[in-house]
Amino acid sequence: MKTSRLTLYIFLGLIAGIFVGWKFPGIGKQMQPLAHIFLNMIKMIIAPLLFSVVVTGIASHGNINSLGKLGIKTIVYFACATSFALVIGLSVGLFFKPGEGFASLAISQNMLDAASTMAAQNVHESVMDMVIHIVPTSIIKAMANGDLLPIVVFSIFFALAICSAGEKAKPVLDCVSSLSEVMFKFTQIVMNFAPLGVFGAIAYTIAESGMGIMLNYAKIIFSLYFALFLFLFVILNIACKIVGISVFSVLRAIREPAILAFTTSTSEAALPQAMKIMENFGVPKRIVGFVMPTGYTFNLDGSTLYLALAMLFSVQIAGIHLAPVKLIFIMGTLMLTSKGIAGVPRVALVILAGTLSSFGYPLIGVAILLGIDQILDMGRTTVNLIGNCIATLVIAKWENEFNYSKMEEFNKQYIKSKKEDFPVYNKDLLSQIAIEEHSDFGIVENSEN
Repeated sequence: MKTSRLTLYIFLGLIAGIFVGWKFPGIGKQMQPLAHIFLNMIKMIIAPLLFSVVVTGIASHGNINSLGKLGIKTIVYFACATSFALVIGLSVGLFFKPGEGFASLAISQNMLDAASTMAAQNVHESVMDMVIHIVPTSIIKAMANGDLLPIVVFSIFFALAICSAGEKAKPVLDCVSSLSEVMFKFTQIVMNFAPLGVFGAIAYTIAESGMGIMLNYAKIIFSLYFALFLFLFVILNIACKIVGISVFSVLRAIREPAILAFTTSTSEAALPQAMKIMENFGVPKRIVGFVMPTGYTFNLDGSTLYLALAMLFSVQIAGIHLAPVKLIFIMGTLMLTSKGIAGVPRVALVILAGTLSSFGYPLIGVAILLGIDQILDMGRTTVNLIGNCIATLVIAKWENEFNYSKMEEFNKQYIKSKKEDFPVYNKDLLSQIAIEEHSDFGIVENSEN
């Protein structure tokens, strides 16, 4: 019931934020601090939570050899998922042609200057630079900067050291395990402030951009959200069927972190709660602790899809026709440059601007997209989250460690909470609802589990 009520309050915060931002834009712009405060509360959780989850997950199993296999399988899945995301973004861009016939808006010099500044940022790191970056010189610095991958690398080495030390390290492992439990309780407390954070974020966004801006940019907004839905209900749905789970059951399980990711346009707000949910859903802690943080660097499905579509949008506005070979080369460049970037505001636009600049294409597309980046970011961030949650399911299935019984118990608890929230006095109707909910949540394959 608490979960259902929190979801309701988040929705109410979303609706109230839209109304205030639309009708009272002056007040809406002043609500941004609520979003910043909530996001800061989330950020102070992530580093200790991530460290404790990764260390506990690996060290409690004590199987060092399995970590290498897990890493290889994870990277293979990430490469496949992001490749499909690129293909869908490219296909939708070629079909809808959002940049052709685009009515030129009034582009200010400040917007063009901002696009040029983004292009000047160094996003084209070599593979070796990326490898060097993920090995932290200081774990404190990595935690302060919010660099997830260096934290994961440090945590893995720390866990391996615990495994090597044996019984002598048991007190340390017990301490880290306790820290993990405390941080998840901490997360539950912070999540009570989510409705206020959502209200502040959406009120500021609507007040700043206005409802009318969506009409001016309707074609590119529709193209992106159509592509995101296509990726979600085709590619990620297939991934769920491989595991033997309905994609709708996953979406319903992670509805709260997904709403947070959508309304705040940041993955960090949703990460702690999403990790706990996937663990309760049947994915082992060691897989959740490794795959999800790594995915926020290497498996940004929504952002990768957006980059392909935005690249086409930008060259179509400039009237540039790309040959197939050139197009493939640019897509490959986008896929590589989108990896390993951390701590960069508007990272997708930064990568887009840098890529356009390196190929000698005009930056007017970036300047135009700046006006609606918040709206576009809401969708791609949500798909990033969903994609990483489903990635944990696929890897857990691949490792033969997914707990279907735990998933069934999770679903039963959801059905029970619905009955308590909405009591039905007709027993036959109540039984039918339970059957329908169970089949919607249940296993598509592997029913013997």
